[in-house]
Amino acid sequence: MVDLYCKELKLPGLRKSFREVAREALAQGRSHTEFLAACLAQEVLSRRESRLRSRMNQAKFPAVKTLESFDFTAIPDLSKPEVLALAQGDFIRRKENVVCLGNSGTGKTHIAIALGVAAIAAGYRVRFVQVVNLVQELLQANAEYRLPKYLKGWQKVDLVICDELGYIGLGPGGPLLFQFLAERYERGSVIVTSNLEFSRWGEVFGDATLTAALLDRLTHHAHILLFNGQSYRFKESRERQVAATGGTAEKGVVNN
Repeated sequence: MVDLYCKELKLPGLRKSFREVAREALAQGRSHTEFLAACLAQEVLSRRESRLRSRMNQAKFPAVKTLESFDFTAIPDLSKPEVLALAQGDFIRRKENVVCLGNSGTGKTHIAIALGVAAIAAGYRVRFVQVVNLVQELLQANAEYRLPKYLKGWQKVDLVICDELGYIGLGPGGPLLFQFLAERYERGSVIVTSNLEFSRWGEVFGDATLTAALLDRLTHHAHILLFNGQSYRFKESRERQVAATGGTAEKGVVNN
C-alpha cells in the first residue's frame, strides 16, 4: 500500500527508499516521528538530485568540467583564489559578468563550464552556448519575426555562458548578439570566452560604435580572467605521446 500511495502522491524518492528506511528504523528502535523524518529526508534528497540532473541537462554543457580537475599551475597568471571565489556564485546574485580572455587551448572553456557547474550546484539556472550557434539562432528567430519571444526565453536563465567569441566574424548577426548581451545588462550574468583582446572585438562585430557600447555594458560589472600560456591541450597530447613512446619523443611545453 505504501508503494501505491507514494506513486499516487508522486513521491518517487520515498517510494524507492521507504523499505530500507523502515528496516533501519526498526533495527535502531527509532520513534515514529524519527521514521517519518527519515522518510521525508529521503524524498527531499531525491528531489534535489533530480533537480540537479535536470538543470545539468538543460545547461547543455559539451562536457562536464570541474575546478578540481583544472591545473592552475599551467596558467600562472590566472588567480586561483579569484576563480574559487567566483565559484561561490555571488557574482550571479549581483548580476555581474565574467570575461575569459586568452589563447586557444589555455582552459577558458574549462573554467567557464566549471563555474557553470558550481552555479547549478548552488541552485542557479545555467545555459552554455557557442557564440556561432547563438548567432545562428538569433538570425533565424529574427527572420521568422519571433526575436522578442526568443530573447524572452533566456530571461529565466541566471547565467549564460557564451563560448568562443572571436573565432569568426559575426556579419549581420553582430547587432543581434549585441542586443542579446545588452538585454542581460544588470538583469542576468554572462560568461564570455574569447581568444581576442578587447581592442580586436571590433573585427568580430564589424562596427566600432557597436563594439564600444557592448564593452561598456559587458565590462561595467565584470571579472576579467586572463589566460596567458601555451595550449594545455597540446601539452596533454605531447605527454600522451611521450608516455606511448616510453619517453623517447621530444617533450614540448603545453597548457590548457
